[in-house]
Formats: sequence, structure tokens, C-alpha cells
Amino acid sequence: MKNKAATFCAILAAALYALNAPASKLLLGNVPPTVMAGFLYLGAGIGMFCVGLIQKETGTGRKELPLTKAELPFTIGMVVLDIAAPIFLMVGVTMTSAANASLLNNFEIVATSLIAFFVFKESISKRLWWAIMLVTISSAILSVEDLSGFHFSFGSLFVLLACVCWGFENNCTRKLSSKNPLQIVVIKGIASGCGSLLIAVAIGERFPNCLWLLAAMLLGFFAYGLSIYFYIYAQRGLGAAKASAYYAISPFIGVAISLILFREIPTASFVVALVIMIGGTYLAATDS
Repeated sequence: MKNKAATFCAILAAALYALNAPASKLLLGNVPPTVMAGFLYLGAGIGMFCVGLIQKETGTGRKELPLTKAELPFTIGMVVLDIAAPIFLMVGVTMTSAANASLLNNFEIVATSLIAFFVFKESISKRLWWAIMLVTISSAILSVEDLSGFHFSFGSLFVLLACVCWGFENNCTRKLSSKNPLQIVVIKGIASGCGSLLIAVAIGERFPNCLWLLAAMLLGFFAYGLSIYFYIYAQRGLGAAKASAYYAISPFIGVAISLILFREIPTASFVVALVIMIGGTYLAATDS
């Protein structure tokens, strides 16, 4: 029964994050990218803060280790990277298709693994090296708008930059993994959201009406806040490897939603990239 609950949490976390690219694509028609990034994270932080208050009042919360000064460098790194990553992603989503952006999100696997290997000196198995190679090939195919003329997609470049930022952020967050996950999500959401909004004001982006901002915050609460929250509990019940295997379906759910929502007809190169990405993702998700 416990494993079933953890499996449900993992699949739910994947499905919630899959909403990010297609729903953001819809909202970006009315909300500028940096403002969008800010309110996505604010929605996650404020929403999870409210969840924490409810847990406290009902006595359903778990006792967790709080963050301390020792984790401050990694906490600051996490916040700064979480300011940059969603801004890059939102800019990328405005310049490429939602399906493309969803599938390219899997490049985060490559970025996280290579940063862990080169910066934090963690080992990488042969299976994961194959996964990195396949995901990289697929990302390269997706990054070319026209294979006959080799025109590079700048939208894809921004999505890949977001993945690199999240790769560094994942390694920072890994150093905080023993601490209170709810506290981490709240700090990540509110601090990163405020940072993005300060940048938005500095570069002169306009703020749309409150309904659009509320929609962005709701999306952030579900796609970032609740998704991370359920994923952490899935990890505790299933272990990191099994949880990641379920969560790895998220980009593919995002692709399916995007193709249906925007009635996009996938190109031949997209289908080839999709097949290669499925292979790479499977190898990465099942790596022990």
C-alpha cells in the first residue's frame, strides 16, 4: 500500500510538472517572460507556505531538519540559479513550440550528470554515459529549425540554458536533501520569485492585470510547488532511482499535451528526436 501511494505521488509529480511548458506558452501571450518566471516561483513559494500552515494547524506535518548557516552557500546558489533558469525557459518557450520545449527539458539529465561528474567528482556509469550521449543527440536535432539549411533555433538555445542552470541547481539542492523539503521549496519559490520580479522591473517589463498574474501563480503552485513536494515524498517511498524513472515521463506528457492543445503536427526530425530521447531517458531513469 505504501509503495502504491509513493508511485501515485511520483506519477502525479510528473504530470503536474508536464503542465509547465504548454500552459506557460498560453500565458506568455499576455505575460512577459521575466514577470512570468517571477510569478511562477512566487506561486510555488506562497502556495507551499500555506500548505505548511495547514499542516501545522492540523498536526499532519512531519518533523524535519531545518536549514542552518552551514548550508547558506548552497541555498544562495539554489536561489540565484532558480532566478535565471525559469527566465531562460520562458524566453525559450516564446521562441519555440511547447512540444519542443517540453522534450528539451530532458537535457537537464545531461547537465545535472556532467556537473556532478566534473564539479562534484561523482562517478557516472557506462549506462548513464550512453543516456547522456542519446539525450545530447536528440537535443541537437531539436535545436536545428531546418535540417536542410542547419538554421539554429534560438528558442531551443534558451531552453538548453535553463536546463544547464537547473543542472547546477540540482547539484546545490542535493547538498540540502537531508533538510526540510517544504522549507526548501518555500525559500526557493519566494526568494527566486522576488529576484525575477526585480529584474523584470529593472528591464522595464510591463505587469498585466491581476487575473493573468493569478493564473501564473496557480500554475507555479501546481507545476513547481506541488510537483516538487510530491516528488520528494515519492523518493522517500520508492528510492531515488525508481522515483526518477516515473518522473522521467514528465516531458513526454508535456509533449502530448502540447501537440493536442496547439494542434501541432510533429516534423520528421521531431519524431526522430523523440525516439532517441525516449531511449536516452529510459537508460538514465533505470540507471542504478
